[in-house]
Amino acid sequence: MEHLYEILINHGPLGMFLSAFLAGSILPFSSEVVMAALLAAGVNPWLLLLAASAGNTLGGVTCYYVGRMASPDRVRQIFRIKESRMRRARALVSRWGAWVGFLCWVPFIGDALLVTLGIMRSNPITTNLAMVIGRTARYAIVLFSALGIAQMAG
Repeated sequence: MEHLYEILINHGPLGMFLSAFLAGSILPFSSEVVMAALLAAGVNPWLLLLAASAGNTLGGVTCYYVGRMASPDRVRQIFRIKESRMRRARALVSRWGAWVGFLCWVPFIGDALLVTLGIMRSNPITTNLAMVIGRTARYAIVLFSALGIAQMAG
């Protein structure tokens, strides 16, 4: 895994995009490591925010469309999503609709939310808009927190 991080970091903003895409999909991956390394290397923070948000959102879109195209049982089997997570996700989607996509960045349940939004055929435009807002806000907080910590240390 270390080698993969090194490759992604060496590719600058493209590496940020790819790591965020991986993290935004069902795969367990931490794009924050790549973001911190690129920030330390002096890459423009706004470019990192754009690359991270775009990649992570596209990763989430894949989760949504997997849910939309496959049966719920098959999705749970392939991606090993626990039934309890799916139940919680269905309850949230039933209550809040496509806007629950705003919470798709939350660890452990975010992917299940997106898959469930796809299964429940939520409005793709509203779902994607909510996802973009949530994921961009999350990366902005991570990025500007890291910048603040770096300024305090240096």
